[in-house]
Amino acid sequence: MRRPLFIAAVLGAVAVIAGCASPAPEPAASGDALAGTVEVYAAASLQRSFDEIAAAFEAAHPGVTVSAVYDGSSTLATQIGEGAPADVFASADEKNMAKVADRAPDPQPFAGNTLVIVVPAGNPAGVRTLDDLARVTTVLCAPEVPCGAASQTLLADAGVAVTPVSAEQNVTAVLTKVAASEADAGLVYATDVVGRDDVEAIVPEGADAVVNTYPIATLTDAPNPDAAAAFVSFVLSAEGQGILAAAGFRAP
Repeated sequence: MRRPLFIAAVLGAVAVIAGCASPAPEPAASGDALAGTVEVYAAASLQRSFDEIAAAFEAAHPGVTVSAVYDGSSTLATQIGEGAPADVFASADEKNMAKVADRAPDPQPFAGNTLVIVVPAGNPAGVRTLDDLARVTTVLCAPEVPCGAASQTLLADAGVAVTPVSAEQNVTAVLTKVAASEADAGLVYATDVVGRDDVEAIVPEGADAVVNTYPIATLTDAPNPDAAAAFVSFVLSAEGQGILAAAGFRAP
């Protein structure tokens, strides 16, 4: 009667020892290989949509932080040309992307935009058409800025000559002055007025014929090339394109 009890006790002890000596290995954690900061230089008109894209990208890649610099594309191109440590450049036109072609050899179009006349809420000056911009206090983007070049084309096509009270270095500055009633009207991108109640937008005749194409590129000397390439891919993905479309951008 004692032998079975003894054998059972021995087998139990062996099992305990074996379990202590050889624990079952836990599966290795599979983390995202991307890490660090990705520096994105983007046109001012992209700020709202790129802030949303950055948040979605960071959620998909927890080890990465997106640091964005927003300004006029010509200003950003100059900074990149002078050696700014950018990983990605998103321009509001192809002309300014071409200025840094040596550092951005493979730009990809990712969005399109058109212009609208913007006026303060209530439209106190009674602006209705491009012709009205010649008689009211108007603010425009500077000619070297994409929104400024597009504005000059739109006005020239309509045969309208406008002397602006100021020429701003980015579209955000134009919008800010109009919203503050420092000007009666301005020309900004259609996306700039989406969701705002302090300004009103008027789509001028001929706007569809003047479309800015936005290109994006990973820079050849990007400090974080893997994260940069992943960010560009995200902007071009269905999710990134959906965010841009919701903000009013056209497909490229």
